[in-house]
Amino acid sequence: MHKHLLTLGLLVALSLPALAEEPTAVDAAPVWSGTGELGLAVSKGNTDSETLVGKLAMGFEDATWRHALGASFLYGRSDDVENAYRYEFFADSGYNINDRSYLFGSIRNERDHFASNEYQWTAALGYGYEAIESDTTRLVFEIGPGYRWAKLQGVRVHNNETIVRGTMDFSHRLTETTSLHDAMLVEAGSDNTFIRNDIGLKVKMTEALALKAGLETRHNTDVLPGTKKTDTLTTVNVAYDF
Repeated sequence: MHKHLLTLGLLVALSLPALAEEPTAVDAAPVWSGTGELGLAVSKGNTDSETLVGKLAMGFEDATWRHALGASFLYGRSDDVENAYRYEFFADSGYNINDRSYLFGSIRNERDHFASNEYQWTAALGYGYEAIESDTTRLVFEIGPGYRWAKLQGVRVHNNETIVRGTMDFSHRLTETTSLHDAMLVEAGSDNTFIRNDIGLKVKMTEALALKAGLETRHNTDVLPGTKKTDTLTTVNVAYDF
């Protein structure tokens, strides 16, 4: 477990030098920005637990390129099992075709003590489109082919297959201090289709600090016997924007 937390810590540490660079009055080029979250979670589904949850997401975009990377973890006691955890890392990179369209490549790694798959890697290429981009609302879609490497929990059985990856990223500012966010990921294959939807309401307390209430739903179409197909995760986090 300490190895996994150390990995996340190294990712954050490696990102700090880039985050510390601020544009000067002469050079107003875009810089990395992002959000970090930390809070308690209540999980219902395959596990009933109270756990610590954290998230980090960063992004960069200029006229030519757009990049995003992030990590998340969930750690705690679950159904009398100590040190149960889930963690994820992702990285995306895109090349802008025009103001609304871009080509992208993405990778995602997840390890999970709660689900049928102990771990899974996915890699995908595809096309992205900004359907809405305004001062208050943003709606972006992505779709493309990919491949998944996955291992079942507790056994030496691997399920590797071609997938279709699709995402939807929606955000809307309701007021000057309140915003709604909804992100959906679909990785569909012949053996299993994984769907994750993360919706949250964020209320700013200061320019940098906010409270965020969220509901994450995870669904797998193919699971091990005795395992539920759908998990939900309710969180109340303190968020820091940088």
